[in-house]
Amino acid sequence: MARRTKGLATPKAARRRERKRKAGIQVRSKKEFTYRGLTIEKLKELTFEDFMTMVPSRQRRTFRRGLSQQQAKLITDSNNKPEKVLRTHRREMIIVPQFVGRTFAVHNGREFVSIEIMPEMIGLYFGELAPTRTSPTHTGPGVGATKSSKFMPLK
Repeated sequence: MARRTKGLATPKAARRRERKRKAGIQVRSKKEFTYRGLTIEKLKELTFEDFMTMVPSRQRRTFRRGLSQQQAKLITDSNNKPEKVLRTHRREMIIVPQFVGRTFAVHNGREFVSIEIMPEMIGLYFGELAPTRTSPTHTGPGVGATKSSKFMPLK
């Protein structure tokens, strides 16, 4: 097993990094997020109509039909109350750039699921991020499920 040095993964990785540095190869830095070629700051500066032209056709059609009163209230509340977690039942609401960095509690039919909005979520629906169904978790067979369990002690 390779010995790990402080700050580096392994001595082999340190040697590889040193070779790349000597060869002049740039270490890959984290890419800045872009949505259709625009950064998150430029997306927030766009008007709603300009943003509407950038989203996929299903979301664009939803926006063209108009936002409901509750959806419009959700957008204005997100602008007015930046630090507050907003609770909503609006699972059909599409995530817009103004929501990035906010925390929403979306109802899944039983409870409110807390969702931290990230830039990669732009254009998705709240309902996609708060699943309503959970997979069942099964335990072992109960007493009486098999012939051999008839002779198992109950304590």
